[in-house]
Amino acid sequence: MASGDEFRLTSPEIDHEGRLPRKYTGEGQGAKKNISPPLEWYNLPQGTKSLALVVQDIDAPDPKGPLVPWTHWVVVNIPPTLKKLPEGFSGKEEEVGGEYGEIKEGNNDWKVPGWRGPMLPNHGHRIEFKLYALDDDLHLGHKVTKDKVLEAIKGHVLGEAVLIAIF
Repeated sequence: MASGDEFRLTSPEIDHEGRLPRKYTGEGQGAKKNISPPLEWYNLPQGTKSLALVVQDIDAPDPKGPLVPWTHWVVVNIPPTLKKLPEGFSGKEEEVGGEYGEIKEGNNDWKVPGWRGPMLPNHGHRIEFKLYALDDDLHLGHKVTKDKVLEAIKGHVLGEAVLIAIF
């Protein structure tokens, strides 16, 4: 049941079929190599003090076992006054400044901070963009990771908005 006032996450670049455009990936003609896609959100839950974003390939295979999500991007301490992250934001939070200056990008599963687009041996993987509305800022120290974020937000999540893109 989708109501007009639910907490939502969207991207103007992800088409009606849910495809992640090649320019945000790490492969093929048209790929711009690690340019983060634009994201927009609507209807934050009341009392939101900050937002955290975790983006992962939820169909990533582990050669030794079951599916293990592969983290592409972690972003924390997004002010609730913002309504979007612009295209190419990753790696530029200090350049952009202003309200964006409080945002911190964490390490992805390549062990580097920022967005890293998918480069897959096969296609059809689901890339999950999950935005958490939190009742507090996160204080995670210098090295931010998905695991640290997911541990720190326990008991602080006011709402979640999910966008799935297919690569």
